[in-house]
Amino acid sequence: MTGYVITYFPLRGRAEPIRILLADQGASWKEEAVQFPDWFGGKSPLKKEAAFGQLPRFQDGSFVLYQSNSILRYLGRKYDIAGSSNEESALIDMVNDGVEDLRMKCGRLLMHEFETGKEKYLTELPNHLSAFEKILSKNCNGTKFVVGDKISYADYNLLDVLQFHLEFFPTCLSSSSLLSAYIDRIASRPKLSEYLKSEERKNRPIRPKK
Repeated sequence: MTGYVITYFPLRGRAEPIRILLADQGASWKEEAVQFPDWFGGKSPLKKEAAFGQLPRFQDGSFVLYQSNSILRYLGRKYDIAGSSNEESALIDMVNDGVEDLRMKCGRLLMHEFETGKEKYLTELPNHLSAFEKILSKNCNGTKFVVGDKISYADYNLLDVLQFHLEFFPTCLSSSSLLSAYIDRIASRPKLSEYLKSEERKNRPIRPKK
């Protein structure tokens, strides 16, 4: 068996950085959607097969991998976008871990606390974003990528988390000029831009519909 397969719920979620990476690298993949009632109602056999009972599931030929950040690191190494030295690789891992922290905070807000916790979240958000702005500024004065001279899997993850913040909080980057320019720069890469403008992407919701 050959080719990539992403198995996930019919939304962007944790599979979206994987899609963004593959699109920018010129790779194609097949989508297999798992419906929420099937997954949480015990009708999906995949739940028992999943390493930790979670999705996304990523298949590369006969190789199957779970956990979104492990999938990103795997593809980072496969496409040589995981750092050009041990130091770069460590910094890319660090940024990706920082993205994971922010994703967890935002995910909790969107899924469980949006009406009650939005004000507090927006008050704290500039501090979270400033960490990425500072890291970006240290690499070519913020004019390239978060680490090194070429894109990395952490850039795709960061782009995704910043984009969905902008969808819910359109002015959240008003004081983050480097991050704003960074989003425009990364999202304008030809293959990635084509994917981001696609109907498939636009029709895939950020969070489950209530």
